[in-house]
Amino acid sequence: MELGQRLRQVRLEQGLSQRQLCGDVITRNMLSQIENGSARPSMDTLSYLAARLGKPISFFLEENSCHAVNAKCMRQARSAYADQNWQEVLRQLKAYQEDESLFDEERWLLECLSLLSLAEEAAQQNRAAYAKQLLQEAEQAQHRTPYCRLELQRRHMLLLAEISTNPVALPEDDRALLLRAEAKLKEKNTTACIALLDCCEDHSNVRWHRIRGEAAFASGEYKAAVSHFREAEDAYPSICYERLEQCYRALEDYKMAYEYACKQRDGSAFSGK
Repeated sequence: MELGQRLRQVRLEQGLSQRQLCGDVITRNMLSQIENGSARPSMDTLSYLAARLGKPISFFLEENSCHAVNAKCMRQARSAYADQNWQEVLRQLKAYQEDESLFDEERWLLECLSLLSLAEEAAQQNRAAYAKQLLQEAEQAQHRTPYCRLELQRRHMLLLAEISTNPVALPEDDRALLLRAEAKLKEKNTTACIALLDCCEDHSNVRWHRIRGEAAFASGEYKAAVSHFREAEDAYPSICYERLEQCYRALEDYKMAYEYACKQRDGSAFSGK
């Protein structure tokens, strides 16, 4: 029995007219189209009708219907997503039947999120080409769901910035970029760290200089590190003084190295910092 036929059967069993079942939420014409099979209800509409009839949504989804097929694959995709098994999510969604309004928006959201997660894993493994391919697929899925669009776009563009050789214009504030850059620095991924820093709008920020100095120091670029740490030393003395001493020693400028060693011994210089 089709979904519309079940709706009609339950409605008649309960002695309800179409007008009574519709209430003020949907039109009689829409209900007639649903009952005769010429229209499919959205999730919101089906939820409303099921609640009015005192039945669970699953009651109206037969095992051999497109709704039921997609309901099964969506349940399995959700379970895989909860287990963070991104490949399994995509495998389950391959069974999804198109032109199904009931789950379409959630389907594309799960696909986009899984592709983004796989792209992030690929980027961490230095598989930039594969990560870019996944990002292209994620972008296509992103345009087909109304959920979390700004967040999906932000996540997509940040990842693209990390794996691209050229700066990428990001829909993001500098604070978030600095947080991501610091995370990449902790992972010892200086290339991604610098790429994110290059996308910041304000390159005069002392925090920006401190992180950029750490990236330069980790890469053995001691002259560049000195210039950045000098810009940030008033705001971060306990960090910058130690790094500056190390940089000057590596550059064999022992006079300046001694000066910053002395500054480190002055504990009062770090008070309140």
